[in-house]
Amino acid sequence: MAWTQQEVRELKEGRYMLIDDEPCRILSIQTSKPGKHGEAKARIDAVGVFDGSKRSVVFPVKHKVQVPMIGKKQAQVLSMTDAEVQLMDLESYETFTLPLDAETRAAVAPGAEVQYVDAMGKRRITRT
Repeated sequence: MAWTQQEVRELKEGRYMLIDDEPCRILSIQTSKPGKHGEAKARIDAVGVFDGSKRSVVFPVKHKVQVPMIGKKQAQVLSMTDAEVQLMDLESYETFTLPLDAETRAAVAPGAEVQYVDAMGKRRITRT
């Protein structure tokens, strides 16, 4: 299992949660007061870790949501092409390829170390 469960009231800004089966980093949380016949609700604004799209959801504060297990790891760049980069994890020595975008291509060079996130079976370079 690549996620755990937490109640909405336990979430904090900067942490992660799953929205539409996509790991998202929480940007802001606003909670409303309970109404006459209802319970307090929380509006959560988040941005996708892998796709970068913004998402907003509203849940009761006692609702349980899924929180992904996010691994931040180091890797070394082995080789590069125009479309992808081959990396080797510095702990497990596993090699894998990731697609390259324009901004990452300019900052990465063979032999350099990068930081990447690993969540829900997906990987993405975050820091060079």
